[in-house]
Amino acid sequence: MPGVMKACLLTGHGGMERLQFRNDVPKPAPGSNEALVRVLACGLNNTDVNTRTGWYSAKVSESTTGEALADARHEDAAWGGKAISFPRIQGADVCGIVEKTGAGAPEELIGKRVLIDPWIRCWHRPEDREGIGYFGSETDGGFAEFTVADYRQIHVVESEFSNSELATFATSWGTALYMLERVSVCVRDTVLVTGASGGVGSALVQLARLRGARSVAMCSAGKAGEVAALGADVVIPRRLGEVRSVMASKGLTSVTVVADLVGGEIFPELLDVLEPQGRYVVSGAIGGPRVELDLRSLYLRDLSFSGVSVPEPGAFGRLVGIIESGGIKPILAAEFPLSELAQAQAMFIEKKHVGNIVVVP
Repeated sequence: MPGVMKACLLTGHGGMERLQFRNDVPKPAPGSNEALVRVLACGLNNTDVNTRTGWYSAKVSESTTGEALADARHEDAAWGGKAISFPRIQGADVCGIVEKTGAGAPEELIGKRVLIDPWIRCWHRPEDREGIGYFGSETDGGFAEFTVADYRQIHVVESEFSNSELATFATSWGTALYMLERVSVCVRDTVLVTGASGGVGSALVQLARLRGARSVAMCSAGKAGEVAALGADVVIPRRLGEVRSVMASKGLTSVTVVADLVGGEIFPELLDVLEPQGRYVVSGAIGGPRVELDLRSLYLRDLSFSGVSVPEPGAFGRLVGIIESGGIKPILAAEFPLSELAQAQAMFIEKKHVGNIVVVP
């Protein structure tokens, strides 16, 4: 039917029943400075799950499980600590083709294969954090046949990677790149990556290698071979209470950087293996958002802490440049039809895969 499309709607906070696949959703039209993008593939990430369950609410203290959370409050259950409007089409990691442009958007985008920067900015003050939004959260995203975005979020990409492979990059690799940039990782560094088998973690391993740094990848034993193949110098299991001893068994006493995506109970051990003046950078807490910190660890050893969510303007363009230059490997764990988004998200939550999962309309 003209004027309608297939899409998966998030109808509220809760369990998988809140995801509804429909084939009668109104097709969006590009407004001023916007382009209409036909979605070729869209990747999954933790924000999809955390928003659905309400995990971002300040009342929630448990780890990410994918289940409905009784403590979550609607008024602060989106990533920015505010309410989200329903129904919402989620999906931030879009690879697509521009089909139409609105007034003010360049017509030369039409017909080009593109990636969409997930961060929605005030474009006359792009560095301003006030009012910033996330694609698929504050606006409808890519779990649909079509989506619209401001042309300044849209980046033409020239690559031999498949559509689904390109859909693994936006959030995971963008986050990983900015984590390393934020703490100025260089050839002199050894970086401990927690959750190294996930989308962000596997990107951190590869991007650290591009910068000439060594990486110590922490993941489950069953995924060690796949993670090592990404270029990790050392792979260690995640064993609570044994981080220092496990590292010692590999001939390591300390690292200069911890790039953490897990948090939870293991947090004090991660600080314990940081060198004096080491840097800790975090962009995830799937193991639990509340951690134990002995402030003496922070100030007596001159550690620095950085939290990463919103990259600086220009970071996505640098990511596209890395994609086009080669030397990296997108890890496509699985591909599902859009109608099976709930099944794709269930696989994502199980964390038995390495890399990213995408859906295809």
